[in-house]
Amino acid sequence: MNGDEIEDRYFACVNPQGYAAVLCSAARWRPDARALIIGDECRTYAQLLARGTERARELKVLGFKFGDRLGILMPNSVAFVEVLIGAAILGVIAVPMNTRFKSAETAHLVADARMTAIYTTDRIENVVDFRDLLEASLPGLGAQTDPFNLKLEGFPELRSIVMLGQSRPGFLDEQSLHERAVAYALPNVENAPPADAPLLLLYTSGTTANPKGCIISSRALIGTALSLADRYGITTNDVWWCPLPMFHMGGLLFMSLMFTRAGFYVGMKHPDPDEAFDLVEKFKPTIFYSLFPPITLGVMDHPRFSQTNFDSVRYVFSVATADVQRKIQAAFPAAILCSAFGLTETCGAVTFSLPDDSFEDRIGTCGPALPGWDVRVVDPDTRETVSIGAHGEIEAKGIGLFDGYLNDPQLTAKQFTTDGYFKTGDIGSLDDNRRLRFHGRFKDQLKVGGENVSALEVESFLSSHPAVKQAQVVGVPDDRFGEVPAAFIELMSEAELTESELIDYCNGRIARFKIPRHVRIVDEWPMSATKIMKNKLRERIAEELALKFRPT
Repeated sequence: MNGDEIEDRYFACVNPQGYAAVLCSAARWRPDARALIIGDECRTYAQLLARGTERARELKVLGFKFGDRLGILMPNSVAFVEVLIGAAILGVIAVPMNTRFKSAETAHLVADARMTAIYTTDRIENVVDFRDLLEASLPGLGAQTDPFNLKLEGFPELRSIVMLGQSRPGFLDEQSLHERAVAYALPNVENAPPADAPLLLLYTSGTTANPKGCIISSRALIGTALSLADRYGITTNDVWWCPLPMFHMGGLLFMSLMFTRAGFYVGMKHPDPDEAFDLVEKFKPTIFYSLFPPITLGVMDHPRFSQTNFDSVRYVFSVATADVQRKIQAAFPAAILCSAFGLTETCGAVTFSLPDDSFEDRIGTCGPALPGWDVRVVDPDTRETVSIGAHGEIEAKGIGLFDGYLNDPQLTAKQFTTDGYFKTGDIGSLDDNRRLRFHGRFKDQLKVGGENVSALEVESFLSSHPAVKQAQVVGVPDDRFGEVPAAFIELMSEAELTESELIDYCNGRIARFKIPRHVRIVDEWPMSATKIMKNKLRERIAEELALKFRPT
């Protein structure tokens, strides 16, 4: 049997199956092949499946059953992946938690998802202590006497918080859990849930005041992964480098893609240019998935860039303006630069550049729809399809669509058309070859260095300051982060507040990427008949900053 026939049989096996079945197939096919490395920990496919099965046994001891929700509050790590696989084996829904969130946001996730337990760690250097964060998010945690059976007001479903590392009162140390778990039989991975079962609950910020949970099945994630693997001809010989966080779809999708091909995924605990160069030199990645300008430009601007050989890289993926894309392509002349369009609700991928597209099409468009997807652009008022080249709202339908928003059937129904297309709220156009161009957002949302930020969420927080009467947040273009928040503030009568005082109020209370980079105190607002005209605020701050930083 030749290599193509082996791959054909492999894909016929995994395509309709769930996430755990993909790992089983890869472990049978290439048990001793490297599956992934993160930090200084590496696992083969056989090792990864075995450790995932042990994690599934731990979850059984914790009382998990099909459909329960498991929080994962960790940086990128092999342990994170093992816990995810363990959850998939049992049909437990994994809830990756944003490690940049603060106490209010973390508490919202735990309550909204109705988590049964959380896995966390003390192993994140010089960034955050998750023990402190969880104690601040879950009042009374430190006073709990039975870590196998927590009783916390406001979080009735939460029974345990497993600590991988140095524990504290209220936390369940890993050794105690392991000692109890070894008395139980290992779960049978062959009985893993089907592809339609929910796999992930990923929280994304949109137009609502709090992040909302997107329910994503194995079929959506694995179907999208296979579609991407097919477009770019990914094989067992490929090495995919990706520094994106695993609490985002970007960090999960492409790891999963490599699992479907039984290839090698090279991740990072957090983006660090020096470590990135070390990994490139050691593992010679064929895919360089930096995606966002803060990461890519950070690598390009590093002194080691000119001394490092990137000839092994055949694809570089980046989402940026055409001018920035030109710079990136020039920096990686031996690779093909490709772009994309996607959302959490679409498993992160709807369109991707074709490798044989022209250079201008690859830097100026997001490419055509992936196999299994359809994209259309409609008039936002009439919902009729617009003509080629005309701007409208992007709607998408395909294999990777999520199953809806947790606890919000009304919003779910509102975001879908009667014929099953998801309304993205983004502005786009299609060319003659159905390549998508992205033109901005209808919805009041910012994209800060790859992070979705709800303007309403930030406005709500700013308004909690006793001196603030009203707050409006808009996005301001930024070369490094794409855009950053700018806040316009109307103060209470006779109140005083400086820009630095307001920013100090935000520090430690909301994630850093949500904190406004610019604050302006105003006495009046540009108004339509009934609403503040945010477009005028955007124009005002953009013009002011352009004048301020204009070369003389």
